[in-house]
Parts: sequence; C-alpha cells; structure tokens
Amino acid sequence: MAGSIYGKLFKISTFGESHGPGLGGVIDGCPAGIEIDEAYIQSELDRRKPGQSKIVTQRKEGDKVKFYSGIFEGKSTGTPIGFVIENDNQKSRDYDHIKDKFRPSHADYTFTEKFGVRDYRGGGRSSARETVARVVAGAIAKLVLNHFGISVYGYVSQVGAIKMNQQAHEVDLNKIEETIVRCPDESVSQKMIDHIMQIRKEGDTIGGVVECVIKNVPPGLGEPVFDKLHAELGKAMLSINAVKGFEYGSGFEGVKQKGSEHNDVFETVDGKTITKTNNSGGIQGGISNGQDIYFRTAFKPVATIMIDQDSINEEGEKVTVSGRGRHDPCVVPRAVPIVEAMAALAILDAVLIAKTNKISDLL
Repeated sequence: MAGSIYGKLFKISTFGESHGPGLGGVIDGCPAGIEIDEAYIQSELDRRKPGQSKIVTQRKEGDKVKFYSGIFEGKSTGTPIGFVIENDNQKSRDYDHIKDKFRPSHADYTFTEKFGVRDYRGGGRSSARETVARVVAGAIAKLVLNHFGISVYGYVSQVGAIKMNQQAHEVDLNKIEETIVRCPDESVSQKMIDHIMQIRKEGDTIGGVVECVIKNVPPGLGEPVFDKLHAELGKAMLSINAVKGFEYGSGFEGVKQKGSEHNDVFETVDGKTITKTNNSGGIQGGISNGQDIYFRTAFKPVATIMIDQDSINEEGEKVTVSGRGRHDPCVVPRAVPIVEAMAALAILDAVLIAKTNKISDLL
C-alpha cells in the first residue's frame, strides 16, 4: 500500500489497523544523541487515547508504546526507531452487521473499489486509530525541535457554530489542558462541552476546528517551488482522518481586506527583523519569516452516527445502516495532539532540509 510514509529526511512509515493486533511505525532520520523521554511520549499518547473524558469515545485502550530499536541508554542511536502500540479493547463484533454495507461518508466504498477487499472492522487502515503512530513520531519530533527552541501548540477554537472570542496571538496557551475540550477560552469552553454532550444524547455528531501555533520558528524554512512550507503543513493536516479544510494566516478571511490592510510591514526591534502584523501566518513566499506560524484545521462531523441511514450493500441493493459501537461525538478534543504531531513532523523535516541550503551550514 502506497501512502503510509511521510517525510523526506525525518521520515515515518506506519502500519496497523483499528482491530488488528496493534499499530506501529518506523522512524528513520532521527539524529543520534536525542534524549528519548518515554514518559513524555506516553503523556502525548494519553492526550489522544480514547476513553479519557465524557465527551469522547468510551473505547478503553491503554495505548502503551513499546520501542524495539533505535534507542540505547535513553538516547537515539541514529538508526531506525521501531515501535508498536498493541490493541487491547477491540470489539469487532460491533461491525458484523455492516460487513457488506457501505456506510455513508466512510471509506468503505472507496477502499472496496481501490483494493477489491476491505477490513470492515472499524474501517481497518482507514480508521483514525492509525493516528496513534503519528503521535509517537510527532512526540519524538518535538523532542528534537526542543533543541532548536521550537514549540508547537494546538487547541480547539470551534465546535459546531460555537467559536472562540480570541485571536491566535491573544490565546493563553497555558490554559489548553485545563478543560476536557482543550479550548483555552473560558468564555466558550463549557458551552462547547455542553453542546457535544447534547449531540451525543441525540445519537449524532458534530465537527470543529483545531488551531495550531508554532513558536520560535527561524526564518528560512520551506523549499520553493513545490515544497513551500505552508504546502507541506497543508499536506500534513489534510492527511489526518476527517479533515476537510486547512488555512493559514489570514486564510479565507483575508480576501475581504485590501492589500494596504493585509500587508505585513517590516520593522527592526532590538536588531531583529519582525513584522508589525502577522496576516502572513509566519510564512511568505513559502518560506518561514521568523514570526509565529499559525493555521486552522477543520474536522467534519464523525461519519458514524447512532441514527439509522439509508445506503446500499456491495451488491448495490438498498439497505439500512445502523450505528453501533463506541465512537466520538466530536473528534476535535482528541485531534489536538494529532495536529501537533503532524505539524512537528513537517517543521522538523523542514529544519533538517534547511541545513542543506547554505554551504556555511555544511562546514
């Protein structure tokens, strides 16, 4: 299967299915000598794992990662890092009733058309459970980025029609983990939680937006023409299950402004070149300009709902699809660490590639 490898210099290859024995990956290109803090990596997995609160799926997975290579005496060796997260709470029988049916807005039909076979147990490889391997790799990428002073913060800025009242530069990033919905705006976080709970009672689902801020990014990351930094971040985000949209900087709202309003004016402060505004979202010409990078990722409502839906089966016959099993009424609270992980992978890859841009960096 093509498409299970991400990155150029810092590269991850993942494997596994939702209801198989486990999931895992191989990380290639991690520099030697990085302290691999397994407790930190586990804490990142805990932020993603199911069953963590009343507003997410109640599937109970320990999501404990086991490393098999590439680490010695707590540090990376420069060789491939292999790891596995075992599944231990599958309930595959919950999917027996849809084994020959195409669930609306799922990958059942497209996987069948592409491969001629599909794992109907939770969607198999198309399940969002595959993102558990991304979080492990992203956590290690964050550990490497720490050496460059770069940090990545994700948070929920919207659930349904309920939006934060703060702009990215106004957000107190220290408050992200203070609520189960991971929204740092206290004026709307409880409304988001209440809305998700009501949606769950109705047997339905709702979408949302995860916003991300990357701080202390040096100027010069990103490779014109086709590998622009925002293009790499866009690919990383759009590869995540249920993502329907990506915008950075002023995004679609920027079309309402005139050029004289939208342009980010340069100035020098304490000998450093900065911009007075940041409508560019920290990226100009596909290259980082040293300002904070910020972007938004839109997640659709989860396709599995506890309401009967009309569909067809593999024979083209009309059928009724009934929702069963344990599913998120809204994915964005658990999607925050996934967005962070993919952002970290994209930025670290860009950092390593940028080291090849100047002869002075190679001497």
